[in-house]
Amino acid sequence: MPTDGTLLKDLQRLNETAAFNRWAGFEVVDATEGSVSLRMPWRAEFGQYSGNLHAGLVSALIDTACGFAAYTLSGPVAASHCAVSYLAPGTGEAFIATARTVRSGRRQIFMAAELHDEREGVRVLIATGETILVPVR
Repeated sequence: MPTDGTLLKDLQRLNETAAFNRWAGFEVVDATEGSVSLRMPWRAEFGQYSGNLHAGLVSALIDTACGFAAYTLSGPVAASHCAVSYLAPGTGEAFIATARTVRSGRRQIFMAAELHDEREGVRVLIATGETILVPVR
């Protein structure tokens, strides 16, 4: 994977190839080898019955951030496990998912992530997650 500053641009291009990511408005805002941050602005159609961010989008942000972070280490990956802990309702104007590598091996990459929402300039932790990804050759 590139380390000359093009990593962020490469992931932004990759993100644009995924129709779901475009629909949801995922933006890759930071990328280094083994870690990635995504941002998604709030839209009313993301709410569930009580108006908070739907759990499916919480999981999608965590899964995507972890997948992109693993991609920086090995190229294309597929998820073999994803677990999410929902800590608080998502009620912010935007959501930031940050993923980092826990351990990277030849056959599996273990990732951890946090999802914060932005509420009037303050970030609030709303979920954490773990994924195991498998390099796809």
